[in-house]
Amino acid sequence: MKKLLIALIFIIVFSVLLTGCGKKAENSNNKLVIYTSMKESLIGGIVEGFKKKHPEIEIDYQSAGAGKLIEKIAAERQSGQIMADIIWTSEVPDFYQMKQDDLLEAYTPTEFPNVINPFEDYEGFFTAARLGTLGIVVNTDNVKTLPVSWEEIATNPIYKDSFGIADPALSGTSFMSVALLEKEFGWDYIARLRKNGASKSKGSGQVVDNTASGSLNACLGVDYIAKSKIEKGAHLTMVYPKELLMVPSPIAIFKNAANMENAKAFVNYVLSEEAQEKVAESGTVPVRKNVKLPRGYSLPTPEEAMERGIKVNYNEVLAKKSEIIEKFSELFKNT
Repeated sequence: MKKLLIALIFIIVFSVLLTGCGKKAENSNNKLVIYTSMKESLIGGIVEGFKKKHPEIEIDYQSAGAGKLIEKIAAERQSGQIMADIIWTSEVPDFYQMKQDDLLEAYTPTEFPNVINPFEDYEGFFTAARLGTLGIVVNTDNVKTLPVSWEEIATNPIYKDSFGIADPALSGTSFMSVALLEKEFGWDYIARLRKNGASKSKGSGQVVDNTASGSLNACLGVDYIAKSKIEKGAHLTMVYPKELLMVPSPIAIFKNAANMENAKAFVNYVLSEEAQEKVAESGTVPVRKNVKLPRGYSLPTPEEAMERGIKVNYNEVLAKKSEIIEKFSELFKNT
């Protein structure tokens, strides 16, 4: 009996120790989960740079269109817990909505004094990590005389049935670009694009792929996606009309994130000079002024992007988001 009692005590103590070890492993804070709409050509290098500085942190990043990510976050909220620590996309109104829904942590990064801030109502709930630009991406095999204005896309016969726009319901950058074009030129311009045969593609990468293959003569394209295709040999060039489509890409931390300190460290790294150099090298506009832009591309400087970019009130865009997507979808149905 005495031996049995000793054995039982040993089992209980050993089980308690195992349970304690398990809890310690669960709360070891060595993880980071990121949801992002950034393509691999951009997010991959930044994650690798962060890993070199923090090899102890295991990073899981999931890349998808902004629309898909918002759907994922909504589903996770229904189940009781958002699984990510960080969200980084280009659909600015979504961040205002998440702030309204009390989903974001108020955090002003230590690097904030060193970056350009495009948000006049900045409160620390999200911070611009790049100043994305969109322009007219042209297949240079099919188009010999490059366009100089947005108007040409709606009127020139060479773009008849051969200009693509990513679906704004799926792509944050596309949604913002449509909102900016509507703000600057009105729905009449977008309707004339459709009348000239402009079509809708699934995503920001797909529409550039279609232009690179020659199935489209041109498209509304994202800067760093076009650059990555050009570097792989695609016969493309990017044209920026004077009315610049500049779309900030905010990064934010979810409220009560499981890996809060790691999330803060990542946001600070993304805004650091090292990471912003990677942003520029990928072919998009950094938020730090002292970062060199890649040669051979027509990227505007951060200051130029801020000055030339079409200005909108993001809260007003948020209020009209469903209307903009529905109206665009109706114009571009069956494409």
